[in-house]
Amino acid sequence: MNARPEQREDPVDAIVEQWARVRPDLDTAAMEVFGRISRLARAMGDRMERAYAAYGISRGEFDVLATLRRSGEPYTLSPRELSATLMLTTGGMTGRLDKLERAGLLRRSPDPHDRRGLRVTLTEEGLRLADEAVGAGLALQTEALSALDEERAGQLAGLLRDLMLATER
Repeated sequence: MNARPEQREDPVDAIVEQWARVRPDLDTAAMEVFGRISRLARAMGDRMERAYAAYGISRGEFDVLATLRRSGEPYTLSPRELSATLMLTTGGMTGRLDKLERAGLLRRSPDPHDRRGLRVTLTEEGLRLADEAVGAGLALQTEALSALDEERAGQLAGLLRDLMLATER
């Protein structure tokens, strides 16, 4: 998997070359893939965080708003449903919900079907902000992906799906 001569080198290439010098017995093919995935995820995560900050929210708070938005009308879920979707503890979810509720982006109300339960619903402002923020985030992702033509981007998406499914077993 070493870089072909016509390709530019990245920091992962340097790491792999260092390992090849000191441990030529190692097969670093997996390191090349996962090192790049990790660095790409970190770089894009930082970009996304800055994009959402322009809307006064963090990436984690965007995730809550986006999950409610994707749920469709009436944009309502229970805290448990949100926690499960976002893989958060209920304690972590409570902090996010508190902040978003104070900002007027969502509201919590009693669940009419469960006296002990709550429902979390996007407000009109939360819906507007979720729609604007998702557009801004997608614009950044599209810009980054423009380094690949449509066919290569599709191949990459498929390969990453295969890899993700294989690691979730």
